[in-house]
Amino acid sequence: MTPLRRLCGLAVLAWAGLTASLACHADPQVLHYPATQAPAQPLEIHGALDSDLMAPLLADFQARHPEIELVYRNLTTLALYRRFMSADATSADVVMSSAMPWQYQLANRGYAQSLDTAEARAWPQASRWRRELFGITFEPVVIVYRRDAIASDASPDSHEALLRLLTEQRQRLTGRVVTYDPWRSGAGYTYATADSHMSPRYWELVAALGGVKAALADTTGDMLDGLVAGRYDIGYNLLGSYARDVVADNPQLEMVIPDDYALVMQRLALIPKRAPHPETARRFLDYLLSRQGQQAIRDKTPLGAVHPDLEGPETAHGLRRALGDAIHPIAIDPGLLATLDALKRHSLLERWQREYTRLSDNAP
Repeated sequence: MTPLRRLCGLAVLAWAGLTASLACHADPQVLHYPATQAPAQPLEIHGALDSDLMAPLLADFQARHPEIELVYRNLTTLALYRRFMSADATSADVVMSSAMPWQYQLANRGYAQSLDTAEARAWPQASRWRRELFGITFEPVVIVYRRDAIASDASPDSHEALLRLLTEQRQRLTGRVVTYDPWRSGAGYTYATADSHMSPRYWELVAALGGVKAALADTTGDMLDGLVAGRYDIGYNLLGSYARDVVADNPQLEMVIPDDYALVMQRLALIPKRAPHPETARRFLDYLLSRQGQQAIRDKTPLGAVHPDLEGPETAHGLRRALGDAIHPIAIDPGLLATLDALKRHSLLERWQREYTRLSDNAP
């Protein structure tokens, strides 16, 4: 069983004295919590978030609202977007994704409805767009490496250190590095765009990744599986929220938040304009913004809470205190739309491919 695919391991969750059924359907990416109080009120959530990370939030929410029957469908970021834009759009009451540009585009095009609650009005301005799109998590983008492969004095604890390591130890690290494929992964493309804006040496780093023939993965889970199995020595631009528990369970791994600059991704949630069950949708999104919901995110998941009143190393407040100016959350603003412009997207991906192959086309 791979580290991030333990999706059907729980049949029953006990929470605050309430037993909630967690049904593993024919599709293992679907979680179902039947209502325990009549009359049942349906709620369907579509998200790009592993089901085992979502389960504690669903259980906590239903413990507070036992009359709500929950269905959660886990999809990849691009599949989620495509499904929303298809005829299936009317089936989702809440949509959550880490592919920030695509979520922003949906809200900007008028596909989201406003949430007019006290929690929504008080939500930090930097973590929302109007009252239609909300950043509900605070997740740094990290580097993970194997301790037995990288000397302590060569730790890739910054982008500069990683570039130096890939350059100086190119032959030894060939085939031993993994990162996102920005062509296939919405999250990977988002990080590539943000990196290119943050660092004047980013394209040198892409060339160095190509120089070691870095494997290209679709998800952080794929990268972590390879690191745990020993296929890779270094993983670049993994989601820290997914990596944290896997690293804790595997002492041969080390996770570092780059100290020159650290990108932070926020999962963006919205209620579709045509949500079939808008009332239960509003209650769920309001829960995610509440102190109680954010405490569940902080205490029961590795996702990182945004709520300004919450403390702790995995919260937005704690990360800002620890890393200061090195923290760079990806802004929820019109700049996200520029990354989806067809010509700009094509230009960035073409340059990424050109830089990636620039050194790998030549023998070391």
